[in-house]
Amino acid sequence: MTTAILLMGHGSRVAEANQALYTIAGMLRGLRPGMIVEVAFREQHPPDIQAGIDACVRHGAQRVLLYPYFLFAGAHVLEDLPVEMAEARRRHPGLQMAMGEHLGAHPKLAEIVAERVDEAFGRAGWQP
Repeated sequence: MTTAILLMGHGSRVAEANQALYTIAGMLRGLRPGMIVEVAFREQHPPDIQAGIDACVRHGAQRVLLYPYFLFAGAHVLEDLPVEMAEARRRHPGLQMAMGEHLGAHPKLAEIVAERVDEAFGRAGWQP
């Protein structure tokens, strides 16, 4: 059964700001060779989530893991994304879909923040 991962981000009117999600998608493709990985945005930038799901289906996905690339479980994660999933189920009967957990407070995120803080200290010429 062909599986796709749809990384869903918020989206920004500033196109360059959306590039980070495409970069993450490329890294994920490297970690999951042969798996379909697509990107979609909730608002402000195409493709929207329905178009992202459609792209997964066009590439042959029979099941899609919708992954919310959101830090917090706010209204988009708790309300909007489940509505998007329900709409996709109506449009693609038989397509299996599941929703992953948002990023949240994961220990690896703390490691990334610590690394970035150290980088900022270095740029500022400060000792931690």
